[in-house]
Amino acid sequence: LTYYSGFHSKPRARAAPTAGDSVLFEDTSSAAPAMNSQGYYTSGYNMGGPSNDMQGGGGMNNLFADPMANAAMMYGSSLANQGKDMVNKEISRFMSVNKLKYFFAVDTRYVLKKLMILMFPYTHQDWEVRYHRDTPLTPRQDVNASDLYIPTMAFITYILLAGMALGIQKRFSPEVLGLCASTALVWVIIEVLVMLLSLYLLTVHTDLSTFDLIAYSGYKYVGMIFTVLCGLLFGSDGYFVALAWSSFALMFFIVRSLKMKILPSLSSDSMGMGSNAKPQLRLYITVASALFQPIIIYWLTSHLVR
Repeated sequence: LTYYSGFHSKPRARAAPTAGDSVLFEDTSSAAPAMNSQGYYTSGYNMGGPSNDMQGGGGMNNLFADPMANAAMMYGSSLANQGKDMVNKEISRFMSVNKLKYFFAVDTRYVLKKLMILMFPYTHQDWEVRYHRDTPLTPRQDVNASDLYIPTMAFITYILLAGMALGIQKRFSPEVLGLCASTALVWVIIEVLVMLLSLYLLTVHTDLSTFDLIAYSGYKYVGMIFTVLCGLLFGSDGYFVALAWSSFALMFFIVRSLKMKILPSLSSDSMGMGSNAKPQLRLYITVASALFQPIIIYWLTSHLVR
């Protein structure tokens, strides 16, 4: 009995650990397959996957496949096109973009020759503007054509030079520089408006456009830059010599240029002046515009040189 009981107890003692080991082994080893079967690790891997697909383009394909997203994109695109058309329409009401491009059709050769004419106009002989099929040639094709590139660059250079001059004299401040820029711009606007009003009231027919008047009014900034530079380098004496030179050169340039563009009126005006008075009106307007230039040059440059 003892042997029998021991025989049976011994297998029981072995069975219990075996059963316990098998349970522990099955719990730890079957956990991973169970979770894989339930898709936890697979779903976790897929959770990282869609983000990469979204970045790679899979999500974008799903986005473009969405009819609501396509409708929203089409609606946004139509709104953008409508806004662009409205902006272009409003701009076209005040200015012609194609005509504005004409005044910026310049190259290096034209700029250099134009600057030489502005500073040394006495040596220039041919002042006639050339046309092709009733259309004036672009500035790069005709040095006598007016442009807006030189006035724009000269205006910006003048403002920068004014800031440098004020800084050298310990008088620089953003308010003073802003006042200098706004004053120069306002004088150009006033000059152009006065010119347009004079041509309208005196009924003088001309082929000058508003852009032409802005260009001729803006050419003075080239002489202003030269005047300020001479004043900074050589003092007041150099300033007044440069002022006299640039003023006479600009006056000669304005008279010769406007003489070719301002045409006499074909009909009598309302004040009773006959057609014989029209050349005199043309001369008066041209000379008055030329004489106005030195006054503005002195007004806008005298406070920069001390």
